[in-house]
Amino acid sequence: MSFALLRRGGVYVFLSIATFLSVFPFYWMAVGATNQSPDIVRGKLGFGGNLLVNFQHLMTQVDLPRVFGNSFFIAVVSTLLTLIVSSLAGYGFEMFRSRIRERIFQLLLLLLSIPFAALMVPLFVMISRAQLNNTFTAVILPGIASIFIVFYFRQATKAFPRELRDAARVDGLKEWQIFLFVYMPTMRSTYAAATIIVFMNAWNNYLWPLIVLQTPDNKTITLVISTLTAAYTPDYGVILLATVLATAPTLVIFFVLQRQFVQGMLGAVK
Repeated sequence: MSFALLRRGGVYVFLSIATFLSVFPFYWMAVGATNQSPDIVRGKLGFGGNLLVNFQHLMTQVDLPRVFGNSFFIAVVSTLLTLIVSSLAGYGFEMFRSRIRERIFQLLLLLLSIPFAALMVPLFVMISRAQLNNTFTAVILPGIASIFIVFYFRQATKAFPRELRDAARVDGLKEWQIFLFVYMPTMRSTYAAATIIVFMNAWNNYLWPLIVLQTPDNKTITLVISTLTAAYTPDYGVILLATVLATAPTLVIFFVLQRQFVQGMLGAVK
């Protein structure tokens, strides 16, 4: 009995430490957004009264509505297109059988091992020849057919009841109607989980937008934060406030869809 209590106590201690390590950076970031730069450098852990001043300085340095509008447009369009293309591919790989299906899928999985750094130069050349430099299209297009999301949807589709598809065919539905009206509502938890993953990746994307977006009017929030840190004497209060604002949309998306996210990651189908 004492051993069980000791083990449970150890688990609680470990979880408490892990929770503190996970939450403290967010707390320190929020606290820093309300303090002056010297206070942050000294390691002040209490909230200050400099929030409005930091916000005014941020607004004078950054066109915040435009920057957030750019980031939202790229993230939302990327998420929608990636979900459509990748779910169609995952559905097709699992539902339609052919002799070369597994070989093609294995080739796609093999491509996951290629780092993005090796693809940047040829991808930039393709974008340049298509005259898409400095456009949101150049940021969105390369990530639409996400191999990981295709793999994720195919694995989730294994739990899709084939009886529903057969019944829909008996009722006279075509394949696109089965996908749209039967598959998508049934796999909503999978779509929710994929939405969080894709949106966060698109919102936090830094390297590729840095390469293809040249003008300030097209910059995203991640690029703007990097320019704030590049100053000779960076204002850490402004930087942390911008970081808090940039983090807020992803937190909202996660908390809104967290229940469906857990179900989707566990492969739940309702």
